[in-house]
Amino acid sequence: MKKTAFYNAHLRNKAKMVEFGGFLMPIQYTSIITEHKTVRNKVGVFDVSHMGEIFIRGDKALDFVQRLTINDASKLKPGRVQYSAMCYESGGVVDDLLVYMISPTEYLLVVNASNLNKDYEWMVKNNKEGVEISNESDEYSLLAVQGPRSKAVLEKLFGIQLETEYYHFINHDYNGNNFIISRTGYTGELGFEIYFKATEEEAIEFWDKLFEAGKEEGIEPIGLGARDSLRLEMGYSLYGNDISQDTNPLEAGLGWITKLNKANDFIGKNALLEVKKNGLKRKLVPLVIEEKAFPRHGYVISYNGESVGEVTSGTVSPILDKGVALAYVRVDLAELGNTLNMVIRGKEIPCKVVTLPFIHK
Repeated sequence: MKKTAFYNAHLRNKAKMVEFGGFLMPIQYTSIITEHKTVRNKVGVFDVSHMGEIFIRGDKALDFVQRLTINDASKLKPGRVQYSAMCYESGGVVDDLLVYMISPTEYLLVVNASNLNKDYEWMVKNNKEGVEISNESDEYSLLAVQGPRSKAVLEKLFGIQLETEYYHFINHDYNGNNFIISRTGYTGELGFEIYFKATEEEAIEFWDKLFEAGKEEGIEPIGLGARDSLRLEMGYSLYGNDISQDTNPLEAGLGWITKLNKANDFIGKNALLEVKKNGLKRKLVPLVIEEKAFPRHGYVISYNGESVGEVTSGTVSPILDKGVALAYVRVDLAELGNTLNMVIRGKEIPCKVVTLPFIHK
């Protein structure tokens, strides 16, 4: 079991540790609801060093990224980030990821921890352009500083003014070390993700300086439990739940990043064109339960006594105090405002198709 460079800081803060993506990670420090509300109202820090960092380098780096991913990476400029995904030839999702354009000959692909080895092998297998593919995940630490007060904390720490335009990043020298400060995150709040190489001692020292800088802003460490409830309130997909090799990006609501008309063909394009031509059979929809109930992954969605879908992610929103869920349902029943039923412990509980995000900032 791997440990991140911040492992001792988590123990010091009395975190409950669990296995996740091959790492021992903090699931919570106090309570998921308290930590969730800290991020929504103040500022929280997530250790997400388990994520994978894979660099693509070479004269044909863009050509490779274009063929590998479904979004249009040609729209990127140095200092820009793009949300994208990789697909199999079948149209199923290999993984969703972030694409960072470092330079015209260098890109950083940030992938999910549980998919790191699979993703790396997929890239190597499909390297027709002869680019350099470098898995540098073990060298990087990654903290996500999220919440309405995150900018103030980081400006105090780094002594610089930070831009707040979404999906932009900068390189910044801090104490002789290069930091990538990225205006990205998985919470729906103002926030930044900070990548840097450091020894365990240097990482803990940075953690302490960050928390010292954020003391007046009410900064707290946040576990993966609240990370999941925060992303679900915004309707962000989680690989393994809402997207997988058995789902395609069109039915998963990721048509907005699926550039079927981009100049470069990409792996899975033909299958997705066929899906579009034939029409969707199911669709990922957001559902809200008005009465007291806790939706969970795997619960059946029914209509007129017939099974018509299944919950992929569910929780009780700490902000709405209602059950919220993402579920694949039969496409003819996926219209906004439709009332369906969620089968919970043998009882059909009414739920309504709504729009995302579940909460509006």
